[in-house]
Parts: sequence; C-alpha cells; structure tokens
Amino acid sequence: MKRFKAVIFDMDGLLLDTERQALESFNRVCDHLGLGNQEHVFAKCIGANREAGWKALEDGLKAKVDIKTFANAWDALHTQSTEEQPIPLKAGVFELLDYIASHGVPCAIATSTSTERATQKLAKTGLLDRFAAITCGDHVSRSKPFPDIYLRAATVMQADPRECLALEDSENGVRAAVGAGMTVVQVPDLLQPSPELRALGHIVLESLHAVRAHRF
Repeated sequence: MKRFKAVIFDMDGLLLDTERQALESFNRVCDHLGLGNQEHVFAKCIGANREAGWKALEDGLKAKVDIKTFANAWDALHTQSTEEQPIPLKAGVFELLDYIASHGVPCAIATSTSTERATQKLAKTGLLDRFAAITCGDHVSRSKPFPDIYLRAATVMQADPRECLALEDSENGVRAAVGAGMTVVQVPDLLQPSPELRALGHIVLESLHAVRAHRF
C-alpha cells in the first residue's frame, strides 16, 4: 500500500450499499408503468453521471415510455428511499480506510454522483471527513467510462495517475480508472465482470476486506 501516492474510491456500490436501493426503485417504476423487467437498462446506468444515465434510459426505453416521466419518477422514489432509510455501508469500509491511513496514504472520492448528493451521502454515513478530496460527476464534462474523473482526482491529489490505486465496483468505473492508467481493483456489486472486462487485466476481489489483505 505504501507504494501508492493516493487511493481513489468510487462511492455508490463500493463504499455505500446504494445500488440495491436504486435497483429496487427502478424496478418499482418499471412495474408501475407496465414495462416488465428492464434490469439490462439499469446496468447501463451504473457508474454513469446524470447525462450518461439519461442517454442509457433513452437508448433502452424511449420506444416504451416517456423518458422524462420515467426519470422523474425514479429519481423521486430513490431520493425518498435514501432520505427515509439509513444508507448501508459495504462490509469492511472503516477497516480499509483505517488500514490505508496507517500507511500514511491519502484517500479521495471519484463518483459520478453530483457534488450535492455525494456530500450529503458521505456526511450521513460518517465518511465525509475520511477523504482529502471529492471529485464528482458535475466536475467533468465526460462521465465514466471516460477517464476524466480519475485524471481530475489525481490532479487534485497532486499524484501521478500511475501512482494511484483506484477502487471500483462497476464496469463503467473500471474502464475509466484503467483508462487513466491507475492500478485498479474491482469489488463487484450487483454485476460480476464479464470476460471482456476481465481482459483489461485489473484485479478483481470479492470484498473490501480482501483489498486490505491483498499484496500489491
């Protein structure tokens, strides 16, 4: 761990167990609108910012429903669920952060979520003060899988991307971090990496506990 100048974390699906909440809200809207199972569309939204997520919805659902109606209903339902319920953390979050801190390596966030929402979520879960910097989807023009957000996070941390460790759960995020030239660990959440994704050569581990035990 000491060989890295910074460790850069994705947020949703990696630190926060929120992707299941998002999928539940997505499926409830699909059921209400009579769309059937559209989880393949949801998968395209994972790791994407608002604009890229909108395009994924348009590409997958525009022939079946008014996209604005769908997106507004999903956003409202998901926001309600995250405000009314505690935001669950992934197992091993604090242990991993403590381990990294014990090696004197600073941590940052690189999330496609907007700054306002990301800050709220991190504050609500007691994680906000654990990160030296937060780079969000509204800080860059191109969303994951483009590398922009990771390159910006490295710049903010004054670190060469090649000396950064990136932790991700989604395909879009992995592609972004690999494209930035970082050492990448994927801890899959809802979806396991495809053979095509594994061909990128990044590290795949089953949990954040496994990251702490891994020899880099």
